Amino acid sequence: MSGRRATPAQDQPDCIWLTRCPVPAASGVAWALGWMSEEFGRDGIATKRVREAGLNLVASDPERQAQYLFREGGNIQALAARALGAPTRVIGLTWIDERQAIMVRPDTRVLEPADLHGLRFALPGFARTRGESIARGMALHGIKSALALGGLDLEDVRLVDVPAPPVEQPSAQGMRRLWLGLEWLAAGRVDAVYVKGAAAAETAARLGLSVAIDLDAYPSRLARVNNGTPRPITVHEHMIEHHFNLVVRFLEQTLRAADWASTNLAELKHILAHETLAGIAAVEATYRDDFHRSLHPDLSADRVEMLRSQANFLWLHGFLDARVDVGQWIDTRPLDAALRRRAGVRAESVITSDS
Repeated sequence: MSGRRATPAQDQPDCIWLTRCPVPAASGVAWALGWMSEEFGRDGIATKRVREAGLNLVASDPERQAQYLFREGGNIQALAARALGAPTRVIGLTWIDERQAIMVRPDTRVLEPADLHGLRFALPGFARTRGESIARGMALHGIKSALALGGLDLEDVRLVDVPAPPVEQPSAQGMRRLWLGLEWLAAGRVDAVYVKGAAAAETAARLGLSVAIDLDAYPSRLARVNNGTPRPITVHEHMIEHHFNLVVRFLEQTLRAADWASTNLAELKHILAHETLAGIAAVEATYRDDFHRSLHPDLSADRVEMLRSQANFLWLHGFLDARVDVGQWIDTRPLDAALRRRAGVRAESVITSDS
């Protein structure tokens, strides 16, 4: 992948696809604002979104669709696909703290992580494939991270299996099923549940549950490495090799949307309520501390190391079919090119305004 081949005219895609994941993402914001459709529509390229359901695609020709798919979503599915040999590349990483917490009933006394010792934690079962076992992967890593803050490990608590949520198209009802452990917690069948995101916060509030450990409150990001932290932006290597400019333009619109979000918090909240399948109140409770200023993707050493940490965790706990070499998975060239273009446009703007 050292160079880029010319693109045959007949190979120009008539459509590119973006995943629709129920998470905050700058690419999703760019879509919601109409910028993706506007950018690629100039070349007669349609822009469509596909809601993820497991690792499946929906076009009549899924192999071709995969070649023209941009995905900004949780890393468990992306890593699992890569472990199975998917020819994807990571072209950006985002980090958005989204209310990771351990929930308990109000009558459970937990003042610090060490107080988690001996509690019964809900652990969703494995789904039909490892890559679809998102709920289990998130919960197991979140529980382990919370315990580590108190000098504990998984052997210091009891893990209680709850049914794996069904694999289905994202919906408000489906997101509630993802956090079935909260229902078990409210019923007294378990003592603690790991949660993350707006839909989980909304469900926990409805059930009258309490935050025992707020993982976002701890300074070390290692306590929050999980499915969405960091979140990779991936694309098929075909796009990079044959349509490099389209990949760069996708990233330019993503960066533009991140810029917009940094100064338009009120409007952003409404977009995220739609994207995350939750209400405004849940969005406000979940996304805090100037999160809207940090939607920009990058490939910093810190984020890459966090992704490597997540990949190692998933491999050690049986979520991947093979180890993933994160360094080989990343391609920095498209983001470098997008950032250079943006710098050039800004420089031209300054020169023009001074003329």
